[in-house]
Amino acid sequence: MNDPEILDRIRIVLSHPSHPGNVGAAARAMKTMGLSRLYLVNPPPDADDVAGARAANARDVLDHAVVCGTLEAALGGTVFAAAMTARRREMAPPPQWAREAAPQIAAAAVHGPVALVFGNETAGLSNEEVALCRLPVVIPADPAYSSLNLASAVQVMCYELRLAALDPGAPRAPAHPPATAEEIRRFYAHLEAAVTHSGFLDPAHPKRLMPRLRRLFDRIGLERDEISLLRGMLKTFMPPGSKVD
Repeated sequence: MNDPEILDRIRIVLSHPSHPGNVGAAARAMKTMGLSRLYLVNPPPDADDVAGARAANARDVLDHAVVCGTLEAALGGTVFAAAMTARRREMAPPPQWAREAAPQIAAAAVHGPVALVFGNETAGLSNEEVALCRLPVVIPADPAYSSLNLASAVQVMCYELRLAALDPGAPRAPAHPPATAEEIRRFYAHLEAAVTHSGFLDPAHPKRLMPRLRRLFDRIGLERDEISLLRGMLKTFMPPGSKVD
């Protein structure tokens, strides 16, 4: 690939971080690898500027961080999102090792912004947050002690992403633009409305139908044109005059 500009399209998203020092250290980890797009979902207050002290010479990354109220907002406009997780999620696509996932994330950035999402230091990402991302990613730590500090995990992944972005032998980017996070969210809402209207999904007893369908489509990796095709098909299943975003 060998394209340093790819790094400018990669967002590092920290969802509900609990300690401002980790936020500052994450900003420093990013800058050492050439990344600068930091997004924070409900960060902690920092009256004593602990984050600024830990950021050191990466204060510019911290000062330009985008603060969001929800993970959905932080993923707005992205064409691909990956979730860092230390455990297998039942309804999520199969996870990839960090080194396997990094070239895929970097390649998707050719078509637009991408995001790598890290969870809270104590609880990690919720199942709902992981479901908003297309790919779970795991750092192959020692199973006997797999707990990584948040900033350390950010450092590992930023290193892998830099390698992938600068590797001339990395896989080529997808030929067709992938669907954005908003397009996928609207597709899933449309799909749920259609299967509910058809009677295939009983809202009173949904079981795991929608998580299974999401896992199926996330595994495929929907392109923008495919989303349009599928939504056009779904419209034929809905009653006349139905309004779906």
